[in-house]
Amino acid sequence: MNTQNDYLKPDEIRALANSFQQSRILLTAIELDLFTILDKQMLPSKEVALKINCNEHATDRLMNALVALGFLRKVHGKFYNSENASQYLVKGKPEFMGGLFHSLGLWNTWGSLTESVKAGTSAAEHKPSPGGIDWLESFIGAMHYRGVKEAKITALMLDLTNVNKMLDLGGGSGVFAMEFIKKNPNLNALIFDLPNVIPITNRYVEQEKMTEKISFLNGNYLVDDFGGGYDLIFLSAIVHINSFDENNFLIKKCYDSLNAGGQIVIKDWVMNEDRTEPAGGAFFALNMLVGTERGDTYTETEMKSWFTNAGIKKIERKNTSFGSSLMIGYKE
Repeated sequence: MNTQNDYLKPDEIRALANSFQQSRILLTAIELDLFTILDKQMLPSKEVALKINCNEHATDRLMNALVALGFLRKVHGKFYNSENASQYLVKGKPEFMGGLFHSLGLWNTWGSLTESVKAGTSAAEHKPSPGGIDWLESFIGAMHYRGVKEAKITALMLDLTNVNKMLDLGGGSGVFAMEFIKKNPNLNALIFDLPNVIPITNRYVEQEKMTEKISFLNGNYLVDDFGGGYDLIFLSAIVHINSFDENNFLIKKCYDSLNAGGQIVIKDWVMNEDRTEPAGGAFFALNMLVGTERGDTYTETEMKSWFTNAGIKKIERKNTSFGSSLMIGYKE
């Protein structure tokens, strides 16, 4: 099958190979908190270098490159944020893209891709987070930022009419559970996640004033009991962390915890049988290779087999507008 890269010219191939340079320029500026320092003011690079404790000449080169990329403007030797940088890259702003700190962590793991392909599993050296950044906070923040929009769409795509009790497995910030409750106020949710995640989850839930509707349980979903009597079990961005066999076991465990008439919803990349589309899923499979021990992306056929092996006969797929799909299994 032809793809757009069939028609790339040598200079376009070279530009693709070197595109990491632009990414690194932006990530370094974020790591140094440069856009926040420039908020609502114009400064020469010398002053910025002092504030970020960096070399003056090197800082000037970095800021000139950010001008070239459109993130900064420069007038008479002084720099200021572009409109987009001011809106999205300044800490404390309503639309601040704090999740980009997660991309700083991915820089390290993706740098080990060649070694990971040779080894067949993650070969990344786990270094301290750059600049003292809390990797887990950044990861949950990134998932929450993206999840706000996705949760609203997902809530509209699911039938939550008779859902009174749900389990959000590996729920992270709880953004999906909270949106489902907004659609069905009779719904109560249990969010299950790792012990170091739950305190972060609790803060997000408190911010939305939903502590009376949401409870928490921590543990390892492959090992620990997560209760039963659920009308809905929701797994967003979970199955790609696990191996095929682990997911087969997990879906059966979910089935046993589900009420009759209940539903298991997997929200994840669903690959075609060749595993080449969607493109985002093919890239994400490598993200799981460099970042996890056994994670991968899976085909519709594979996901259906988890449901049927658990005893589910009615299976439905719903495609979203944001890349991933919903695979829904209904318990009779």
